[in-house]
Amino acid sequence: MEELAKRLENIKEKIRQSAENSGRCEEDIHLIAVTKTYEPDVINKAIELGVTDIGENKVQEIIRKFPDVAPVRWHLIGHLQSNKVKYIIDKVDMIHSLDSLKLAKEIDLRAKKINKTMDVLVEINSGREEAKGGLLPEEAEAFAYTVKTEYPHVSLAGVMTMAPVC
Repeated sequence: MEELAKRLENIKEKIRQSAENSGRCEEDIHLIAVTKTYEPDVINKAIELGVTDIGENKVQEIIRKFPDVAPVRWHLIGHLQSNKVKYIIDKVDMIHSLDSLKLAKEIDLRAKKINKTMDVLVEINSGREEAKGGLLPEEAEAFAYTVKTEYPHVSLAGVMTMAPVC
């Protein structure tokens, strides 16, 4: 666990340096620790060391780990099928992969049932890669307008995109 503390401090130092070099406020940069290969004991140690947000890319991993992890903000960072929203709507604080109106409708429905507004990132396929999900850039504005006007329990917090490997 000492190694975890060293690695986390190294990441925080890189954030501090990057903020300084770019003229940004360090407080504006938000660390999300991706925990997809780690068990709850390691995740809990990271939380003890100051991690406030964790990201998982699979619904089943959130369900499995959630009961054994200390209070923290959960992020679903992977693809989400509309039929799995019901399993995580009460567990996650943000969904990073909104890519269809069908999914927006299901998130809105499930969030309304528990009196919650779900923060989401719209997934944009900026590289136009066939193997990746997400909306094409030219679809984003109309999509965001529809989500904002028709789904009151879905809050657009921004966009998520993965640049293609060059």
